[in-house]
Amino acid sequence: MLRSFTSKRSLQSLLHHRRCRQNPQFPIFNPRLFSSSPGPPSSDAELRKYIGYTLLVLGSAAATYYSFPFSENARDKKAQLLRYAPLPDDLHTVSNWSGTHEVRTRTFLQPESIEDLEGIVKEANVRKHKIRPVGSGLSPNGIGLTRAGMVNLALMDKVLSVDKEKKRVTVQAGIRVQQLVDEIKEFGITLQNFASIREQQIGGIVQVGAHGTGARLPPIDEQVISMKLVTPAKGTIEIPKEKDPELFYLARCGLGGLGVVAEVTLQCVERQELVEHTFLSNMKDIKKNHKKFLSENKHVKYLYIPYTDAVVVVTCNPMSKRKGPPKNKPKYTTEEALQHVRDLYLESLTKYRGQVTDSGSPDEPEIVELSCTELRDKLLAMDPLNKEHVIKVNKAEAEYWRKSEGYRVGWSDEILGFDCGGHQWVSETCFPAGTLSKPSMKDLEYIEELMQLIEKESVPAPTPIEQRWTACSKSRMSPAYSSVDDDIFSWVGIIMYLPTMDARQRRQITEEFFHYRHMTQAQLWDHYSAFEHWAKIEVPKDKEELTALQARLKKKFPVDAYNQARKELDPNRILSNNMLEKLFPSSEAV
Repeated sequence: MLRSFTSKRSLQSLLHHRRCRQNPQFPIFNPRLFSSSPGPPSSDAELRKYIGYTLLVLGSAAATYYSFPFSENARDKKAQLLRYAPLPDDLHTVSNWSGTHEVRTRTFLQPESIEDLEGIVKEANVRKHKIRPVGSGLSPNGIGLTRAGMVNLALMDKVLSVDKEKKRVTVQAGIRVQQLVDEIKEFGITLQNFASIREQQIGGIVQVGAHGTGARLPPIDEQVISMKLVTPAKGTIEIPKEKDPELFYLARCGLGGLGVVAEVTLQCVERQELVEHTFLSNMKDIKKNHKKFLSENKHVKYLYIPYTDAVVVVTCNPMSKRKGPPKNKPKYTTEEALQHVRDLYLESLTKYRGQVTDSGSPDEPEIVELSCTELRDKLLAMDPLNKEHVIKVNKAEAEYWRKSEGYRVGWSDEILGFDCGGHQWVSETCFPAGTLSKPSMKDLEYIEELMQLIEKESVPAPTPIEQRWTACSKSRMSPAYSSVDDDIFSWVGIIMYLPTMDARQRRQITEEFFHYRHMTQAQLWDHYSAFEHWAKIEVPKDKEELTALQARLKKKFPVDAYNQARKELDPNRILSNNMLEKLFPSSEAV
């Protein structure tokens, strides 16, 4: 931001100087005034000298003013000559959940009905004004954001119809996952699978190819059997699977670029209680049991803890009506499980801040109320890039998981969630892992290479590295797309937290994360045919890297067909943003 303001000021100064040179009546500084060579009468020379001094002082004052660091709220103001002027009151600040992307815009529209939405899209298309569709902002890369303008369907959040017999529900696209689940549970149905959190709008979660876990369960977009798009060029079009399969499978995971998803019909499943089993394992045992874990569990995920051999295994399966809930009692209480993490927190407070009182209690008495995730954030905030400190935190968390082994029973929307922590950078890749009947084991090879890379390069990698699985998707733009029904895909996420609001520290963590991500890309992605999740991909700033990324995407996805559909449905690119234009440049732009 400072750089952009400085650039504007430099440009203004340059134009001002040129105008002065073009206007002979405007006095400017002339170096010849200070020359010792003969000149005009002394009175004229004195006058010119003082005029020169005056301009020099004013110029120096202006340069000092414009070079001085901006205050913290300078981003809320715009620079004008010798003063600040507040920006308009109608600006909207929109940031993503991860705290990594933020934009300000004058145009943030929230229609209350499909008729409102149709009017907004029509007017924007006539004016060629961008209104990028944005959901709840949960995508770590801010794929729905743009300064030019956005449209959000949060006020279009109704359940329109429920077919209990066919287990289908039609909803407005702005409804959030948790709200939808709560409203249809009285019909005895629910969604087939869930991502880690429940705050996504349905339109957003399907458009970016989000997923849960389970080798028999596809990404969430596969649950869509019909959708209604409001398009700039063709108005509102309804696309059932049978009517226009080519467009349907392209638009179902369309990244918001083919139309604003207004309504969605989802295939649901019978509501069931699940039994979650969490236990600590290691890579040696994982290799022995991996195929069994994938085939015998409805849901399964692994949480790897860098710099340890610990692997947290979490499985979820429908509760047996015959057996009922498990009778096993946990060996440790929650307090006992957290004790090792709390001890490290107190020890680290002494080391980094000396914030322990004489009685041995921390200055922050709420420690007893903090979860493991919250304690981890506080621990990492003390020294987030110190590998040895991060290793201690990871080992403490491994001990927490060892003492948290046990069972939990609940409905799927309660059980399948995961506390992801606070602000963070995430990169998640998706790659083929064989078939359900014959897993390739490439998924475990990927992890082994990743762990070796972390240790070799001394990456201060926090926990967890999360690995999940899905069946394939028939959506052409899905990273898990395959035409073979039995194909399965593995999803692996690496992470670095932003546990502090200190700008310098956040910048350092960001730089370290992108170095970490770049190393995984260079060593693993091509070898395993891995592609990033659309909600987590970041556009490279380097032109060569961007060109290489565009070429990679074109090998995996039907980019030409996608761009052709955009051209037909959104010829003025009002639904696009810089990210889409960079990832999928049109042939004309190229």
